[in-house]
Amino acid sequence: MPISNPERYTVTAALIYANGPIHIGHLAGCYVPADIYVRYLRSSGKEVAFISGTDEHGVPITIRAKKEGLTPQQVVDKYYEQIDTSFKSLGISFDVYSRTSKPIHHETSREIFRDLYDKKVFIEETTEQYYDETAQQFLADRYIVGTCPVCANPNAYGDQCERCGSTLSPLELKDPRSTLSGAKPVLKATKNWYLPLDKMQPDIEAYVNGHSEWKTNVFGQCQSWLKDGLKPRAMTRDLDWGIKVPVEDTDGKVLYVWFEAPIGYISATKDWLIQKNGSDEGWKKWWQPAKDISEGQTKLVHFIGKDNIVFHCIIFPAMLMAEGNYILADNVPANEFMNLEGDKISTSRNWAVWLHEYLEELPDKQDVLRYVLTANAPETKDSEFTWKDFQTRNNSELVGIYGNFINRAVVLTQKFCEGKVPQRGELQEIDRNALEELAKFPGKIADSMENYRFREALALIMDLARTGNKYLADTQPWHVIKTDPERVNTILNIALQISASLSIVSEPVLPFTAAKIQEQLGLSGKTWQDAGNADLLTPGQPVLEGKLLFEKIEDSVIEKQVQKLHDAKRLNELEGKTVLPVKPEIQYDDFSKMDIRIATILEAENVPKSKKLLKLLIDIGSEQRTVLSGISEHFKAEEVIGKKVLYLANLAPRKMMGMESHGMILMAEDRDGSLAFVQPGKDVWNGGTVN
Repeated sequence: MPISNPERYTVTAALIYANGPIHIGHLAGCYVPADIYVRYLRSSGKEVAFISGTDEHGVPITIRAKKEGLTPQQVVDKYYEQIDTSFKSLGISFDVYSRTSKPIHHETSREIFRDLYDKKVFIEETTEQYYDETAQQFLADRYIVGTCPVCANPNAYGDQCERCGSTLSPLELKDPRSTLSGAKPVLKATKNWYLPLDKMQPDIEAYVNGHSEWKTNVFGQCQSWLKDGLKPRAMTRDLDWGIKVPVEDTDGKVLYVWFEAPIGYISATKDWLIQKNGSDEGWKKWWQPAKDISEGQTKLVHFIGKDNIVFHCIIFPAMLMAEGNYILADNVPANEFMNLEGDKISTSRNWAVWLHEYLEELPDKQDVLRYVLTANAPETKDSEFTWKDFQTRNNSELVGIYGNFINRAVVLTQKFCEGKVPQRGELQEIDRNALEELAKFPGKIADSMENYRFREALALIMDLARTGNKYLADTQPWHVIKTDPERVNTILNIALQISASLSIVSEPVLPFTAAKIQEQLGLSGKTWQDAGNADLLTPGQPVLEGKLLFEKIEDSVIEKQVQKLHDAKRLNELEGKTVLPVKPEIQYDDFSKMDIRIATILEAENVPKSKKLLKLLIDIGSEQRTVLSGISEHFKAEEVIGKKVLYLANLAPRKMMGMESHGMILMAEDRDGSLAFVQPGKDVWNGGTVN
C-alpha cells in the first residue's frame, strides 16, 4: 500500500553507466522528472535525500575501455567527471552524485551479498557458459555476437538483437563468435550463485499487487514477468572488472552488476553523509523502517527508464526482502523512451543530442531544454524530440507566453510606477477573479507533481502565465494610465503578484528562470505554501530592470543542429564500411605492362551536357594529351589546374561525348566515396615513371 504523509523522502535517479556522455533520452527518461519532483518536495518543506551516481562496473565499461584503448578505471574516471559536470550545469540538484567504484560501495555490496550468502538465500549452480580459449576468459553476453535466429542479423549480441529488438540468450545465436578474439567460443562449466526468484515469487507478487497505483507501464510489465513465472537469476559473473565475490575460492568472479548497482543508492547515501558530516552515521533513517512511530516513515521513490523496471520492481526488492532490514520502493514512476527526429536514440550510431554539447553550443538555455523535455515527456508512451518542436516551443511558449508576461509586468512597472511595487487600491470584479484564479493554481500543480504527472503540472504553470497575459490584455494599463493612474497601480500590483507566484511554482521545472524573476522582484525565502498569496510583494519594494528571460531561436541555429545529426549519422554509416577485398592475384608481367607516369594538369574545363566529366589538358613531359576524367562532382575545373597527378599513359584511347580521351588519371576513393588525387611525395618531373 502507498505511504501517506511520510516523514521524509529518499528519491533516487538511475545509476547510469560511466561509459559515455548523457543524452536527452536519459534526461527525459528519469533525471529531469526526478529533479522536478525533488525541487517541488523541497519547496513544500519536505526532508529529502536526492541520490544518484555512476554505475562503474559491468561489461559496458570494459567494452568502452577496449574501444578507446584505455583501462576500465580510466574510462569511468573520464565519464564520471563529464556526466557530473553536465548534470550540475543543467541544474540537476542531487544531494550526492556518487560512484560505484568507491570503497564505501564495495564494502556495502559485499556486506549485503555475504549476509544473503550466510543466510543460505542463494543457490549454487554449475552451468555451461561460452568461453574464449584464445582470450582465456568466460564471455559475458555482450562479448558474444552471432546471427540472430529471428531476423538473421549477423551481428546480434548475446543478449539482444539491435536490428529487430529481440531478447536473446547466447545459446540462441547461430555461428557465435567472441568479440575479444573473433574465435568461436566453446562451452565450459562454471559455478555461480543465483537468487531464487522462483521461490520468492509469492512475496514479490504480494509487494507488486500492493501497488496497483503504479503507472500502467510499470505495473503491467511487472505483471507480465510474474505471469510468465520468475526464474533464478545469477548474482555473480566470471569477469575481472567489478566487485570481487566475498566468498573463498572465487577468483575471477565478481558480483553481477545488477546485484550491486542498485545497492549503489544505499552506499551513495552513506557517501553523502561522509562528505557532509565526516561519517555515515544516520544513513539508516533513509533506508530502514522506523523503530518506533516517533521516527516517522521514509518514502522511497525510484526514477528510472522503462528498460530498468524489472530490476527496480522485482530483483532489487527481492534482495532487500531477503536481507530483511530495508524499506521497499513506494513508487517507481518509470518513463517510456524518447525518440529523436523519427528514429530511436542510439549511442552506438551517435544518433543523439548530447547534453555536454548542447550546453556548449546553446549557452544559457538550460531551462529551454528542461521545458521542452518536460512538455514532451514520454510519461505514458514513447515521445519524440525534434529540433523544430524545440524551436517552436521556445519561440511560441517560453518567449511568446511566459517571458512576454513577466517582461510586460516588469517593463510597465518601470514605466508607470517608478520601478517599485505599486499600492493596490479598490478591487474590481476582474481583479478579484484574477486573484481567485491565482490562489487555485498551486494546489492543482501540487496534485500533478505528487502524482508524477509533470507534463500536466507544466501545462498548468503555463496556464498561470496565460492568466497573467489575459489579465493585462483585458485591463490594458497602457491605455488606462492616461485617465486613471491609481487604477494602473492596482493592475500592476496584481500582475506582479502573479509573477511572484509564477516564479515559485515554475522553479522545479525552470530553476534558472525562476531565480532571475525572483531577483528582479526582490523575492526571497518563499516556499510552495506562499504561492498563490496575493501579498507576496510589499508595496514600495524595488522592481529591477532585467533582460528578457528567453530569446527567439533563429532557423539557422536549428538547421545547424539538424545538420550535425545527419553528419553524425553519415559518419557512423561510413565507419561501418569495410575495405574492399583484394582482387585476384596477378603476375608481375601483368603489372609491368602498365605505363604509369607523373603528369601536370595544364588546363581544365567542364564538358557540356555532362555532370561528371572534366576535359583536362595534361603535360606528360614528352607531349601534351587530352584526358576526359569523371571527377567534376568532386572538383571544380579551376581547382585542379597545376596539380601533379599519376597518369596511366598506355591505356587505349576511348571516345566519350564525341571526344577522344587518351589515358587515365589515377584517383583514390575514400570510404565516403569522395576522390583524391594520388600525388608523388616530392616534385617529380613530368614523364617520371612509377615503378
